[in-house]
Amino acid sequence: MPNYYNKDLYKTLNLTFEASKDDIKSAYKKLAKMYHPDVAGSDGDIDKFKEIKEAYDILSNDESRRKYDVLRGFYTQRLAKESAETYKNKYDTYVKRAKKHSEKNESFSNSINEALDSLFHSKHIKQKVNEEVKPPINGSDINLDVSISCFEAITGTNRKINILHTQPCPNCEGRTFINGAKCTMCNGTGEISLQKKINVKIPKDVKQGAKIRIKKEGNKGLHGGKDGDLYLIINIEKNSYYETEGMNLLCNLPITPSEAVFGADITIPYIDGKVNVKIPPMTSSGQKLRLAGMGLYNKSKTKKGDMIITVLIKLPKKLSEKELKLYEELNTISNDDIRTDMNAK
Repeated sequence: MPNYYNKDLYKTLNLTFEASKDDIKSAYKKLAKMYHPDVAGSDGDIDKFKEIKEAYDILSNDESRRKYDVLRGFYTQRLAKESAETYKNKYDTYVKRAKKHSEKNESFSNSINEALDSLFHSKHIKQKVNEEVKPPINGSDINLDVSISCFEAITGTNRKINILHTQPCPNCEGRTFINGAKCTMCNGTGEISLQKKINVKIPKDVKQGAKIRIKKEGNKGLHGGKDGDLYLIINIEKNSYYETEGMNLLCNLPITPSEAVFGADITIPYIDGKVNVKIPPMTSSGQKLRLAGMGLYNKSKTKKGDMIITVLIKLPKKLSEKELKLYEELNTISNDDIRTDMNAK
């Protein structure tokens, strides 16, 4: 949406929304002489002149002025005032007519009542009201997937997200037609689509698939209907090392064969810092270790899950010549058959 919708363009020209086209033209000429940098004797404020020129360009064009007035609410105010003046003029006309009737020995009060009844209950006015008054339609909800890391699921985080939502067309105000013709701005749908950026807070200890509700950030309602809500559907990203399962944080921890045999104290990443893991001697690949209370809280914050570590014995990607000789020697001297339990039964 253009930035000028956030400005009071009438105030820039020292006018009100009731200004006529002639008023707008006259105000622009006057202010241009005061601020245009090329006019002798002017203040020469180029930024101020640009604001004045922008306001004039928008308000001097009937179509752009109408769109601006609709979005800023000036259009509705102008219609209300024009309608009030129209009814007052009609009322004054009927009062004059009633006075003439009273001069013919007719009841003045009866004549006034007939005039008002004719004014406010005519078929034309009823038809116009019925055409413009439509039942409210509530805006629909928006579902949006948001991906976070395992650690962000524990600590909570913030995200800036883009939302594509619908809102009533500012040109036809959701009525789909203008003066009997299909609205050109929304192509007769009564709605337009807009991009919006918002900052959202992801709470601590959020679980996979959780839905976070943000009120009134969905699609806009029509004809006074309620705005829909935005629902963030949480996706906790998996990687080769960490993932979540309910309240538990799962970790795949690679260790070397020597660490598996002799045991080791290993430091691994955890949230914003580190955590120490003690590998006991003679640990097998696939063996699980549990670190209590290092997972996610439950919904009531009364219990916390654990970090469950699965140990995976892996060879280094590169072995030196000396390491290869030691492995060769180990293979020669080892006489333990680790496949004894395998059989065809």
